[in-house]
Amino acid sequence: MNADPNCWNRINSFALVSYIPEPLAGFLDRLRQELVPNCFLRAHVTILPPRPICTTPQEAWNVLRAIAPSFSPFDVEMTDVEIFPVSDVIHIGIGAGSAQLREMHAAMNVSGLCFQEAFAYYPHVTLAQDLKPDQIDELVAAGRKRWSEFVQGRKFHVDQVVFVQNTRNKKEWIDLGECCLGQDDSRLVGVLADSAGEDGRSI
Repeated sequence: MNADPNCWNRINSFALVSYIPEPLAGFLDRLRQELVPNCFLRAHVTILPPRPICTTPQEAWNVLRAIAPSFSPFDVEMTDVEIFPVSDVIHIGIGAGSAQLREMHAAMNVSGLCFQEAFAYYPHVTLAQDLKPDQIDELVAAGRKRWSEFVQGRKFHVDQVVFVQNTRNKKEWIDLGECCLGQDDSRLVGVLADSAGEDGRSI
């Protein structure tokens, strides 16, 4: 995810994520690039999967920043490298913290952000997708081997969510706003910040 490419490059596809902190983030970023070269997305767990919205980004943001303070920060524990059988998406499952992520998804999939997703929401961290059939077994094996080599903790703390927008190349997402959990503290970035005032903070 990036700060702010040209506005014309943006499309009506939005998501809500929580970025994973170091040292997990660096390891996951490198692993994803090993499996999918030239993929430079920041490691994250998705709360609202990509969807079109039937409202303005500013109105969608207002909904998110009103709901986020009602959720307390929590820990998430990553489990094993798995693969979704229909979409062939390689991912790492979520153990502890899964219930809180599901609650957040249900609470925030409302109003102009409401969307009937193709698959039931399943908390995970994506490693590789849009693969050719002959790649899958090799990449799953490689992902499991590399993940088994990570000896540091597999837990991370979720205390902030980020509202992001997709672009025409589908590989670059733009951060629009950041909401803290458990407190009324949020900040706009990018074009939304430019239209909100000098520091982009919500009031």
